[in-house]
Amino acid sequence: MRIVAGKYGGRPLKTLEGKTTRPTSDKVRGAMFNMIGPYFDGGRVLDLFAGSGGLSIEAVSRGMDSAVLVERDRKAQAIVQENIRMTKEESLFQLLKTEANHALGQLDGQFDLVFLDPPYAKEEIVANIEELCQRQLLSQDVMVVCETDKSVDLPEEIAELGIWKQKTYGISKVTVYVR
Repeated sequence: MRIVAGKYGGRPLKTLEGKTTRPTSDKVRGAMFNMIGPYFDGGRVLDLFAGSGGLSIEAVSRGMDSAVLVERDRKAQAIVQENIRMTKEESLFQLLKTEANHALGQLDGQFDLVFLDPPYAKEEIVANIEELCQRQLLSQDVMVVCETDKSVDLPEEIAELGIWKQKTYGISKVTVYVR
């Protein structure tokens, strides 16, 4: 795997062996960013289930200012840290080594782009978006990008957000919510 585009474009990403994380393929990540960007003029990123950190690093590579990555798995945390070091701009990234639900209580400020790719998609995504809205962690122009198995049907609206775009790529479905 590698960073698809932007200032880190072409740099390799390490991924975790095994089934504890499901890294988004280069092809799906590229298509996802073409759907939501493809480039950004600043802003903060939150990745609640970081895995290898590829989505957040790609977002910063394409113009976001900074990213907060949340990962509970110790082996995945080590991979995220290696991938952040690869950028040579570690100060732009913050890794919270905890579960997503616990991290939500520690966050402050607002996020302009949020990635949700949880292990138990539908239930977790609805609860996460509701809590992000309740804690006022989402900017007015936020995009919440959810990656699920193509068989998962997310609600048209969650809290203050509604589906803006939805597309299936192979076995993955990407759903983007906005205000």
